[in-house]
Amino acid sequence: MKRLRVGVIYGGRSGEHEVSVASAASILKHLDRERYEPVAIRIDKDGRWQLPDRTPTAVSASEVLEQARTLTSRAGRHDRETLMLARPGEDVLLTIEHGTAPGGDAPNGAVVHALGLDVMFPVLHGPYGEDGTVQGLLELANIPYVGPSVLGAAVGMDKGVMKTLFAARGLPQAKYLVILKREWETSPDVVRDRVVQTLGLPVFVKPANLGSSVGISKAHTEAELGPAIELAASFDRKIVIEQAVPEAREIECAVLGNDDPIASVPGEIVPAHEFYDYNAKYLDSSSNLLIPAPLTDAQRAKIQHLSLEAYRAVEGAGMARVDFLMDRKRGKIFLNEVNTIPGFTTVSMYPKLWEATGLSYPALLDRLIALALERHAEKQQLRTSIT
Repeated sequence: MKRLRVGVIYGGRSGEHEVSVASAASILKHLDRERYEPVAIRIDKDGRWQLPDRTPTAVSASEVLEQARTLTSRAGRHDRETLMLARPGEDVLLTIEHGTAPGGDAPNGAVVHALGLDVMFPVLHGPYGEDGTVQGLLELANIPYVGPSVLGAAVGMDKGVMKTLFAARGLPQAKYLVILKREWETSPDVVRDRVVQTLGLPVFVKPANLGSSVGISKAHTEAELGPAIELAASFDRKIVIEQAVPEAREIECAVLGNDDPIASVPGEIVPAHEFYDYNAKYLDSSSNLLIPAPLTDAQRAKIQHLSLEAYRAVEGAGMARVDFLMDRKRGKIFLNEVNTIPGFTTVSMYPKLWEATGLSYPALLDRLIALALERHAEKQQLRTSIT
């Protein structure tokens, strides 16, 4: 049987670049070589696409940043520049090898090769990859790809729009506000008063279009509110401010599928820090992951039901991780957000939740690729002309 050539796109112009590198390393490690021929495609922080001479390798979560720095320092030595053409065809992905004249460093033309890929696996976290931009490029090139559509990715990236859709579907959420960076810069006192009067304190302050807890902080007092907004505004022009759930338990559930998605067993995160921030996720191994989460049958069923409802609300496809907050005393459940391209690192909850549900990491990748091909084949049946 012919092996499928799978392009794994990682890196990107995002504050989650390093997390993406680690996710790609795990995926490349677990793809079945008897069924797939993986092709690593790195997007550098400056936006250049490269075919790296050495693919990333997973070491441990605490070494993600160091590994990424090593890869960055080596970038460009033997890497081949890669370009994608925004039109259908077998040669939409091209690699360029720049030559030099014999005995010197002067350019001696370039050799262009076409990469015939059967399916793309974007493992880009954050803007310029998880927000519909790369998905749009893959749609123009008519290449099957794993994960959400352009719409699903865009909605899943923007926490403000996502919450509006959750509200329209009647899903339970903590109270929140969405403000623009310009509002804060021109009227900080008005914004501060609005937050305190509407939400009270403490609150969580987040960039609307980012993940992996990058740029997120908890403001306990008015004095902490300003720096928290400044931090979020340094990553995005739109900021989401949420009322903190008292004594919150952090529950996560994985979803898999297209039109008929299924939900995994839920898991719980017991963070080493006050909340599950970037350091607790990727640099400090002292956080605990409880899989399955210690929940009653009714709580488990409700979280799985809400996960599927949230997935449908953002028109999810392929995969997503749905995050919840649970009031420890009252047991009340609040939907937090949907992550349409969840982490695949050695410590990421998404593959761990499916493993606990009975689906191994390699089998999960098989299913995701099959879902991508299934959705692509369905779209090929649609008419593109009235004649």
